[in-house]
Amino acid sequence: MSNISAPLFLCFLTFALVSGQDNKFYVIKKGDFSVKLTNYGARVASLILPDKNGKLTDIVLGYDTVMEYEQDDEPNFGAIVGRVANRIGGAQFTLNGIRYKLNANDGNNTLHGGKKGFSRVTWKVKKHEESYITFTYYSRDGDQGFPGDVIAYVTYTIKENPYKLIVKMNAKALNKPTPVNLAQHNYWNLGGHDSGDILSEKLQIFASHITPVDSNLIPTGQILPINNTAFDFLQPRQVGTQLAKLPKGSGGFDINYAVDGYDDVGARKKKTVAEVYDERTGIGMEIKATAPGVQLYTANHLQNMKGKGGAVYQSHAALCLETQGFPDAVNHPNFPSTIVTPQRPYNHTLHITFKVHKFKAV
Repeated sequence: MSNISAPLFLCFLTFALVSGQDNKFYVIKKGDFSVKLTNYGARVASLILPDKNGKLTDIVLGYDTVMEYEQDDEPNFGAIVGRVANRIGGAQFTLNGIRYKLNANDGNNTLHGGKKGFSRVTWKVKKHEESYITFTYYSRDGDQGFPGDVIAYVTYTIKENPYKLIVKMNAKALNKPTPVNLAQHNYWNLGGHDSGDILSEKLQIFASHITPVDSNLIPTGQILPINNTAFDFLQPRQVGTQLAKLPKGSGGFDINYAVDGYDDVGARKKKTVAEVYDERTGIGMEIKATAPGVQLYTANHLQNMKGKGGAVYQSHAALCLETQGFPDAVNHPNFPSTIVTPQRPYNHTLHITFKVHKFKAV
């Protein structure tokens, strides 16, 4: 190491490739703002920025090594999930008169694309520069039961002043119509990934309706208002306060919100989806996206899970806010369509802006 100059060594660290033969870590960086990713599942492994006191803080849950991601079937830390995110009831759907039977990996249902969905495969790195990286994956006809060849691209870009993470998810159906619904599955804790639970965080979701689910978390097909229910985050509210209003035994939130203006999704305009704030660090997060829905999940099933730096993650250690098409849309004609054709590609843009700011819970 004595023969390596300091600038060259720092550059090597910035673009370091770590771990296995095919799956590695990559870093994108702007000043004090950095994101570590792996091509296994096109995942975010860490996101580090200064808190209100200038302390560099990692605000996403994850693991120290690529091997841990490869060996863990759940909980999709930081991954791009697909070909169809969330659940498809009965692991089947009918498209243009043809019935497709999918891989069932959640009881009788398909979750996040099947047992070997997009989060469980190695993506190729198409381009990697200091502040952005593009991953690509070729999904063949019949993959997990889905029709047609699909090529997917995901680009992560970071900016500063203010700190911003931009995720562009694109896919092309090459020869057949097929459902595509990608989601970025970060587990956020703005107090720091190792800071305990997120029950004190303030959350606002710009959505007046949810798509209620049955006992297997499959949408009923209804789109119902949330006013004055536990799901009501129309004003900034503490997560724990609303969670306590849920029926006993529910464990926490795991529900899709119909973002206000979701029926205008064809315009592909970014809409404000949610804002989160943590008083411990002063870190706030604003999410905007072009997708019609967002899944609120409060990491209900984490239990004694060993994460980065020896941290042990428990239930409610994070918030997931997965912008997406509505779950099980292929089986509910009244939901916004998730069908992609060779003439109509898939485009989903997600902007996440981080600021130190304050607002009061109601």
